Amino acid sequence: MLIGGAWADAAAGETFVCTDPFTNEDWGRVPLAGEADVDRAVRVAHRAFEEGEWRRRPAAFRAAVLRRLGDLIEAQAEQIALTEVRENGKLYAEMYQGAMAFAGDARFFGAMAETVHGYTIDAPLPGFSAWTRREPIGVVAAITPWNTPLNLLGWKLFPALAAGNSVVVKPSEVTPVSTLMIGRLACEAGIPPGVLNIVTGAGATGHALVSHPLVEKIAFTGSGATGAGIGRIAAERHAHVSLELGGKSPNIVFPDADIDAVLQTISSAFFATAGQACNAGSRILVHRDIYHPFAERLAALARSVRWGDPLDPRSQMGPLSSRAQLAKVTSYLDRAREEDLRILAGGGRPDHPGFFVEPTLYADAAADSRILREEIFGPVAILVPFEDEADAIRTANDTRFGLAAGVWTRDLGRAHRMIEAVRAGTVWVNTYRVGSHALPFGGFKESGIGRETGIDALDAYTEVKSVWVKTS
Repeated sequence: MLIGGAWADAAAGETFVCTDPFTNEDWGRVPLAGEADVDRAVRVAHRAFEEGEWRRRPAAFRAAVLRRLGDLIEAQAEQIALTEVRENGKLYAEMYQGAMAFAGDARFFGAMAETVHGYTIDAPLPGFSAWTRREPIGVVAAITPWNTPLNLLGWKLFPALAAGNSVVVKPSEVTPVSTLMIGRLACEAGIPPGVLNIVTGAGATGHALVSHPLVEKIAFTGSGATGAGIGRIAAERHAHVSLELGGKSPNIVFPDADIDAVLQTISSAFFATAGQACNAGSRILVHRDIYHPFAERLAALARSVRWGDPLDPRSQMGPLSSRAQLAKVTSYLDRAREEDLRILAGGGRPDHPGFFVEPTLYADAAADSRILREEIFGPVAILVPFEDEADAIRTANDTRFGLAAGVWTRDLGRAHRMIEAVRAGTVWVNTYRVGSHALPFGGFKESGIGRETGIDALDAYTEVKSVWVKTS
């Protein structure tokens, strides 16, 4: 683990293994951080913040370091992507593209470091000057998931560093090695010792981190249940918190849409990730006039998906990322049989040692179906018919989530009405899962608190200080 600029094993000497989800073989061994290790990392980060140079150096210094880090990431993008594939089983093409975007994120927030500023006002009282400053918060705990480990790390790490904070990262126990690689590159780029620390472990490690009294800000991406628990812990000691949680996002297809484009985009965006994306459009709402032919074509596409080795460029879908995720997704397949849902495609597991589930498409779900209402995080989608625009809006918003939505129509007026009516943090029109660090990402309702990325992202890692100076 990376603590105070040096590499360390866990104090108790404990470790855990990393398993390749395609071969089902263990390939790595990583320290299992205990409470003492977490305490040491947080205290080192706190000392670096209070006594170190990182937040006191000009913003141009932090910007230059982050730009160097972006260059180093880009130079190692192939090796980073290969490591992520071995960790989580996603397709190499997606992980390589993600590694390049990760490098771009570092450069973007490096540039943003030099834009942190307050504002001045005409003081409301005579004989005074008044202005505001934005200052870093302190020690930031960044807890990241396994599905897109580095990109979701960058959304937290880079703005936190750009603003002058110190950071303790706890990656998922499924995907720790790629994050440790970034720790090495960060040291090479010139991030001072103690400013970035990485502790590896599972839930107990994360709990020790978010509970530490010296952690001033928690940034978390993961499940709603874990996020709720983190929110309660943060509230007890008034820590800042950003939560990017789950989704059950709708794709809403109207009869005038370009159906070929809809089918291709939905199937590639959904099955290429094996459904392991928080913004996966797994509720597919289709106007009743085109419902049956659309269902037949989408089911045929699902049945034709080529699953296999994520390093094989011919593969269109890799395995699920872990045994635990495989057990979770197959439990939903069992639930669908109990609910007597109609299977249009898939519904089982192929004969392979890896953590595969067939691309699966269901129909005819009741409004209270768990398959329809809960985030599965696997290659499992469900088709739902709707009657008209008003019915589509009601159905789309009938969820406790509000992360994303897709609207498919050639009608410009309808598109704008849907954009306004659908309760989601991101709405795509005639596309899906397009993103950039230039725009914010986050959700409504139980999909989270706050936003990541975008030009305002640094605000989440700063405090505002008001200043009054008597001049008379």
